[in-house]
Amino acid sequence: MKYVALLRGINVGGGRKVDMKILKSELEVKGYEDVSTYINSGNIFFESSKSHDVVRNDFEKLLKSEFGLDVPTLIKTRTQIEKIAKSIPSDWENDKEQKSDVAYLFEEIDNQDVVNQLPFKTEYMTVKYVKGALLWNVARDDVNKSQLSKIVGHKLYKYMTVRNVNTARYLAQNH
Repeated sequence: MKYVALLRGINVGGGRKVDMKILKSELEVKGYEDVSTYINSGNIFFESSKSHDVVRNDFEKLLKSEFGLDVPTLIKTRTQIEKIAKSIPSDWENDKEQKSDVAYLFEEIDNQDVVNQLPFKTEYMTVKYVKGALLWNVARDDVNKSQLSKIVGHKLYKYMTVRNVNTARYLAQNH
């Protein structure tokens, strides 16, 4: 099975450092195949015959033993990643005029109701639920009005890992 692992909250702002080259090497030692990484934010492509739950457990144990970090790890099949990316409207960009992100959801909160539980103001932004993710787009001038930053402190935030749409599209198209 072809998978993508999305590590939550690593190599951000100088903290929770994970050397992706070391991680790649350690995963190969553990028998994972065709391992590659994309940028430092914790995106790993690989193949394995192991089940989703075994893979997640392997990754989280390895991150703890090798780097001393508890890193929630979201495992998606490459097909799931592709379906999510295909749901991103083609005119959504992450540039100086608009902010567009994909919040990949852990299974615990993967349902449409999650949109109603988060504190952003949808009159200033577009939010779309698709199986496995929330997609959002907001004009840069409206980011503060949308209260998008308030989700960071919300209890559900720990069950998602966010990538901008450029990264989300890359994850779907390049492996």
